[in-house]
Amino acid sequence: MAVEDTTRRVTKRRVRTRANLLDAAFAVFAAKGFGRVSIEEVCEAAGYSRGAFYSNFDSLDELFFALYRQRADLIAEQVSGALAVDGPDLDVPAAVDRVTEVLLLDRDWLLVKTDFLVHAARDPAVAQSLLEHRARLRGAIADRLARARGHTELPAALGDIDGAAHAVVAAYDGVTTQLLLDRDIEHARVWLGQLLTALLTDGSDTTA
Repeated sequence: MAVEDTTRRVTKRRVRTRANLLDAAFAVFAAKGFGRVSIEEVCEAAGYSRGAFYSNFDSLDELFFALYRQRADLIAEQVSGALAVDGPDLDVPAAVDRVTEVLLLDRDWLLVKTDFLVHAARDPAVAQSLLEHRARLRGAIADRLARARGHTELPAALGDIDGAAHAVVAAYDGVTTQLLLDRDIEHARVWLGQLLTALLTDGSDTTA
């Protein structure tokens, strides 16, 4: 039993150390950008030694990928949750409001995500990781729209449910590009809301 208790404490400490390293890395990457950060800077921000770093990650790349997956999966869950509130008869404007709150609150995440996108564009293996995340996000949206179909009419121009999900993600990409430049979160939230409402309805429910 004593050995099991010790193992459990070690495991909890390792999980906590890994989480702290990821949190510190997120702050440092957002402030400086991936490619301009050293392992030493991440360790210093987290309050750990290089030994603690290497007991959890083989490289800065591995840490970056773990961080990206952690945040990307969280956002996919949040989007899915925001879309799951209504019953079968999806209230599109209300759902859009909830989704835009989830997607546009964290500009630091957008900076890190953009770094990952640029990195992925030059590395097919990394690009695959990004494509898998985007597929999960689209899947969460498509699943909710599919469950609402028959109760909530979607514009025929979008084609199938997968096409609608692609359109939602494309609108988000466009709005967040502008947000990174002008830093106007409130305007970006309104703009995204208008775009998504227009995409998912006949456009008559858009508001300024």
